[in-house]
Amino acid sequence: MEKENMMRGIDVATLFLVVLGALNWGFVGIFSFDLVAAIFGAMSVLSRIAYTLIGVAAIYQLSQFKLFRERFTHAGAH
Repeated sequence: MEKENMMRGIDVATLFLVVLGALNWGFVGIFSFDLVAAIFGAMSVLSRIAYTLIGVAAIYQLSQFKLFRERFTHAGAH
């Protein structure tokens, strides 16, 4: 149960980061405004860390896609 709660927390955190990254790219495309750079500074250490965390979160989310699909398929069957 504890491991499941930890995994759920990681799932939520990485999903949040992926959505944040997608919104940031939307701002860049529509408004030419980089929210991460505005908050942390253009290519500062903190902005590079933020970009890296968003990228790692996206890789994690991709790696978990099959598991997510199985969870939702089984949850819908009950």
